Amino acid sequence: MTITPLTAITPVDGRYRRATQALADYFSESALIKYRVKVEIEYFIALFQEPLPQLEAFEPAKFEQLRNVYRNFSEADAQKVKDTEKVTNHDVKAVEYFVKEQFDALGLSQFKEFIHFGLTSQDINNTAVPCSLKDAWHRVLQPVLDEVIDTLAGKAREWKTVPMLARTHGQPASPTSLGKELYVFVERLRGQVHQLMQIPYAAKFGGATGNFNAHHVTYPHIDWIAFGDRLVNDILGLERTRVTTQIEPYDNLAAFCHALMRINTILIDLDRDIWTYISMNYFKQKIKKGEIGSSAMPHKVNPIDFENSEGNLGVANALLGHLAEKLPISRLQRDLTDSTVTRNIGVPLGHTLISLKSLLRGLDKLIINEAALQADLEDNWAVVAEALQTILRREGYPKPYEALLDLTRTNTAIGPKAIRTFIDGLDVSDEIKDELKKITPANYTGVYAF
Repeated sequence: MTITPLTAITPVDGRYRRATQALADYFSESALIKYRVKVEIEYFIALFQEPLPQLEAFEPAKFEQLRNVYRNFSEADAQKVKDTEKVTNHDVKAVEYFVKEQFDALGLSQFKEFIHFGLTSQDINNTAVPCSLKDAWHRVLQPVLDEVIDTLAGKAREWKTVPMLARTHGQPASPTSLGKELYVFVERLRGQVHQLMQIPYAAKFGGATGNFNAHHVTYPHIDWIAFGDRLVNDILGLERTRVTTQIEPYDNLAAFCHALMRINTILIDLDRDIWTYISMNYFKQKIKKGEIGSSAMPHKVNPIDFENSEGNLGVANALLGHLAEKLPISRLQRDLTDSTVTRNIGVPLGHTLISLKSLLRGLDKLIINEAALQADLEDNWAVVAEALQTILRREGYPKPYEALLDLTRTNTAIGPKAIRTFIDGLDVSDEIKDELKKITPANYTGVYAF
């Protein structure tokens, strides 16, 4: 059976393929092979910079031809590697043989035994995977997340002066601004993105058990530690973990997963809040001709984009949590459990990308219903009690909190008339009474730091 969006097992590659297809360049099997080829070739080129007599005859002009092997890497090339793997039953060795074939084709056969020289598979995997993750984050995911944050910030500024009844514990509370409540999420997201950006994309490069054993015994005069640092840090753009077992310990990858989980958790909070505002009629949604909200109830326009976003974020976080908990644990110098797990890094990022795009669609559909916001404020005059009792405290009025408690803590609605009557009965100056009467649920919204 040919794998298509209709036959794929996972919705990341099936139903949502259009949303996630950009990630195939970083997390597909073909992409993993391409990044492995890149590391093998850049390692060979880096070896040339060392005083190795066996490489003196290599022409530096050939470097770009070698780099074109991974730059122009095709699906047909990936299939060649997979065909070789059927024989070797070893994925990285199949990559090594593929690169050697390219050397033969370029007339470089005399140098091909320096491909994968002194290395173990994890020197390739633990550099290829963080390279692909770094590229995918910066090129695909972060731009969409930035768009979400910028969109939220724009709506927050647009609705900064729109008063809204706040709710704490689900009950009416001191009024706020619709824009400010959205900006809460802007600030939270920016803070967590900043933390994520501080996390290194760590890599391991040091031979079978991390000590450059084979390198050192063969060329003891070369500073292999400095070599590994230059290759990983300067050429591959990662950060080399200098003391390792056979594998990179994945602590920074776990930190990345946890940081992304926090970002996703904030987005779930946002999805649920906007979903609730829609259910309260604070927002209406743009209607697209031909779309159906319910198979039974023709009138419905459901908040499906926010629901889709929330659901995918939950799946993403479940997988990110497993990655963060499992990967830093490995028996002694290495077991193989990390191999199959790291192949799934793209899956939670795929669900995250789906959710971000759903959220953007949902935000674009929002239409503010100021009449509903104003009506809710007008129905809840009791919320100005905080303002009244605080001003009375300032004036030294006896037991102001208790006086407002008796007025407002009832099961009947408190309207503007009841508030005015209460103010008129206070033993304060007319000037203070005028000050108190100017306070309404719509103007008692405080100040905002944005």
